Amino acid sequence: MWQRRALRSGKEDEKRIGERWGQSAQTRPDGPVVWFHAASVGETQSILPLVDALLAARSDVHVLITSTTRTSAALMSTGLPDRVIHQMAPYDTVGASRAFLDRWRPDVAIWIESELWPRMLAEVGRRAIPKLLLNARVSARTAQRWARFDKTANAILSQFDLIQVQEQTTMDALTAVGVTGKGVALTGSLKQDRPPLDCDATALADLRKVLGERPVWCAASTHAGEEEIVLAAHRDIGGLLILVPRHTERAPQIATLCAEAGFVTARRSAGDAITSDTQIYLADTMGELGLWYRIAPIAFIGGSLADVGGHNPYEAAQLNTAIIHGPHIENFAQIYEALGAVDAAKLVLDGGTLAHAVSAIDATTQSRMVRAAKAVLQDGPGATKAALDAILQRL
Repeated sequence: MWQRRALRSGKEDEKRIGERWGQSAQTRPDGPVVWFHAASVGETQSILPLVDALLAARSDVHVLITSTTRTSAALMSTGLPDRVIHQMAPYDTVGASRAFLDRWRPDVAIWIESELWPRMLAEVGRRAIPKLLLNARVSARTAQRWARFDKTANAILSQFDLIQVQEQTTMDALTAVGVTGKGVALTGSLKQDRPPLDCDATALADLRKVLGERPVWCAASTHAGEEEIVLAAHRDIGGLLILVPRHTERAPQIATLCAEAGFVTARRSAGDAITSDTQIYLADTMGELGLWYRIAPIAFIGGSLADVGGHNPYEAAQLNTAIIHGPHIENFAQIYEALGAVDAAKLVLDGGTLAHAVSAIDATTQSRMVRAAKAVLQDGPGATKAALDAILQRL
């Protein structure tokens, strides 16, 4: 029943539903297979430099990437390197797990960040496949749940041969449930090691020509409830707002909000042109955040005024964009704390403080914030190398 609901709501792709039960039209390639499970867009993008490094290190290795969301699957559908296969993640049932493992027979199984599957972990363990948890990160809410059910958390997490952790708060959560020792290491975030997001050079040149010297700011990866706040702020800010929703399927609803607020709005997915009258450019396409950060010198990073836990600030900092965020940043608390300590990111609480923050960042302030943010990023401990070494040791 839940699967039918997911199909009706568009969360599942009917053409790929077999993959959710461990079935596939693709066959396992010869040689070693390293399986990465990366739940959604952020996780799948974060592992690509690690995948590239692994393929370069071992010419006989193939990589299997699974993800859960249709959005991540769409991004994985094109542009993957040779020797990389994408599949939708199997459901965490005994039958689906066994069918998946029978087909793909991975030599190493890797979970990214925090989505753990008890049944799949048990099935992988029965086959003596090395299990790694890389880029591990838990929210404060999850850490509290672990503490309440510490024996269960310990039983699940202790199955991993190695856990590499993004930040100290996650290390503390692991320690609190008794998961310690040389198999647990603080290595930093894979996202911190990623190269800057790419973009289409022609599109960038065209947009810069159209915009000229016009003031531009960006609201990136916004969630429900945040667009209203952003629109209220934009009324006081002026210029052009590039509004980039986290989930593009919400674009019609957001376009309606913009129209009801009286803003002249253009939609990228519709091919609308930006004119001198355009006040909001609704960037409702996938995979173009690198373009918007190059265009906008200032960005509010969404998921932080809504109680979502925030999204990563690394990509904006790498592309010379000054960072503004709300109070809900639990998912990236340590990096935001480091950025805030050197005034490389501004905290806002509502539409009024957001408008004030954007208006107060002039060219000199923006340049200083970017330099300070890049200095923070350069202090990272090298998560990609640590992860690659761990994988190679187990192949």
